[in-house]
Amino acid sequence: MNTDLSMQMLQMNSMKLQNSMQIAVFKKAHEMQTDLLETLMQTALSAPPPGQGAKIDKLA
Repeated sequence: MNTDLSMQMLQMNSMKLQNSMQIAVFKKAHEMQTDLLETLMQTALSAPPPGQGAKIDKLA
């Protein structure tokens, strides 16, 4: 009986650790995606370099 209880406790602890690791990986992936989106939005919303967009290329 004691071995069954100890095995159940060991299994529960390993499941708890696995769930914690999955949550940590998910949070890190979300954080990385958020950082990427912020970087892309800063680039997209920034003003163009001087001289760019001053003339229209009618040959294009």
